[in-house]
Amino acid sequence: MRVLGVDPGLTRCGVGVVEGVAGRPLTMLGVGVVRTPVDADLSLRLLAVEQGIEQWLDEHRPEFVTVERVFSQHNVRTVMGTAQASAVAMLCAARRGIPVALHTPSEVKAAVTGNGRADKAQVGAMVTRLLRLSAPPKPADAADALALAICHIWRAPAQNRLQQAVALHTAHATKGRTA
Repeated sequence: MRVLGVDPGLTRCGVGVVEGVAGRPLTMLGVGVVRTPVDADLSLRLLAVEQGIEQWLDEHRPEFVTVERVFSQHNVRTVMGTAQASAVAMLCAARRGIPVALHTPSEVKAAVTGNGRADKAQVGAMVTRLLRLSAPPKPADAADALALAICHIWRAPAQNRLQQAVALHTAHATKGRTA
């Protein structure tokens, strides 16, 4: 499974591609940050994020895109930019028919470190270890994008089985009502 993780942000949008399957060693295929100038018009910044993500999709051809679920923050301006960058990433994937998964920051931290309240340094250290890198990816947005991809690879099989079970249950329940 090849996954593009996106840590959305308007100034720095972390991107990372990881390949592998749960229970086996994972491989980092690429990591970086799509940057936009703080003083540029919002529409141009969103266009730059879109162009950057499109380049990553062209280059790495992921089977899945996973994006950090936007959560409420005290700074409305920050959460708005994050939400807008998140929407751009989802739009780019949807345009290509690539499934998108959203994971919360605490879900990603728990999957990668075992602690849903881990700090950025702990996440970076575990990403470095899990992907057998010589140093943690910089900036933290890049490491977070890789952590998102790792989380999805590890959690997707269980989530898929759960979704299939719910769909099967719903189909049986609906069939029972129409019979």
